[in-house]
Amino acid sequence: MKKIPIAAGVFLLIASTVHAAQQRDDRPSQPAITVIGEATISAEPNLAQIDVGVVTQARTAPEASKENAERLTRVLAEVKKLLGKDDEVKTSGYSLTPTYRYPQGGKPEIVGYTASNTVRIKSNRLDQVGRLIDAAMQAGANNVNRLVFTLKDEQAAQLEALRMASAKARTKAEAIAGSLGLEIVKIWSITEGERAIQPVFRQAMAARGEALAAAPTPVEPGTVEIRSTVTLTAEISEK
Repeated sequence: MKKIPIAAGVFLLIASTVHAAQQRDDRPSQPAITVIGEATISAEPNLAQIDVGVVTQARTAPEASKENAERLTRVLAEVKKLLGKDDEVKTSGYSLTPTYRYPQGGKPEIVGYTASNTVRIKSNRLDQVGRLIDAAMQAGANNVNRLVFTLKDEQAAQLEALRMASAKARTKAEAIAGSLGLEIVKIWSITEGERAIQPVFRQAMAARGEALAAAPTPVEPGTVEIRSTVTLTAEISEK
């Protein structure tokens, strides 16, 4: 067994002591309290996102694709009549897939093709959402699979929730300190925690045929919820 010289052992002991002291220096020099502040605010949505699609089937891939393109062109022409200058439409998904038949004891056979094309409509004209859905369905759309109400400027709402959460954390820290006959000396640290924005999701089914003109699709936007949390650590001392 090797023997560690006494001088080396003393050096290691001093180094460990200095390291431990440095770690302690990273902590508050006074007693501290840690609290969590949480805030949730509600905001009226000002942006609607609608996914409208056309699904067609035919015996051959070109036929399915052609029919789909023709119907979607009619859909877009009608939808754009209701959109404002700041609204937008863009393709969000396209697929062309074979349809199989599975005969007993035989190999799968292709019996046709299915074409699906979906566009996402973004509009700040929330009062027109029901009309947009109905116009799209009347023009040939047969799939409405996403309707979301959200905010154009999410960051501004998140910052407001963060300010409120920070203020609540400070108030909680002061309340705890005051109840113990103490006072806050300084804020030691504050860390942003959970941050979430909850858009409003709606299911929308357009009416068909004669009922469409008599009863347009009803849509209620609701409210968007924004949530923020912070963790605050503050040094405290006797008053």
